[in-house]
Amino acid sequence: MLCQHCKKNAATVNYVEIINGDKFESHLCAHCYAELYGELNSKANADIWAGLFGSSAPRKKVCPVCGTSYSDYERTGLLGCASCYDVFKEELIPSIRRIQGKVEHVGKIGKNNDEFGLHRRLKTLQEELEVALREKRYVDAGRLNKRIDEISKSLHGGEKDD
Repeated sequence: MLCQHCKKNAATVNYVEIINGDKFESHLCAHCYAELYGELNSKANADIWAGLFGSSAPRKKVCPVCGTSYSDYERTGLLGCASCYDVFKEELIPSIRRIQGKVEHVGKIGKNNDEFGLHRRLKTLQEELEVALREKRYVDAGRLNKRIDEISKSLHGGEKDD
């Protein structure tokens, strides 16, 4: 079968894509596939080919900075240096997500326990107070004012800003 794109070379790749339940098939040569969809030698495709045909020698990832291999990490549970996180990122992300629940560090800012968080919360409450007063929601305004006083006292050691 000839490549459906160039109509010159033999089709060696059968590309199937399903979009909204509609099936689209393309029979392409390796060159046209690489041109349209990216290299055949990508890591995902290499893993697929290795799984289908077996690999002659397993590739061993090693950190260029400290020399730690991923098999060392699997055996000990320890990485050798900060560069290991970049080198073994693809392998580490699923484990980190499983253990931590997230892969991005959020820090303490979300808890509003530090001074920066309290200042930010104070500003937000003051804006809400202004809106409540404009809309004549005096009960809400009183509640917001009490909360503002509590935060101001904790920030300024018992003294209220005037």
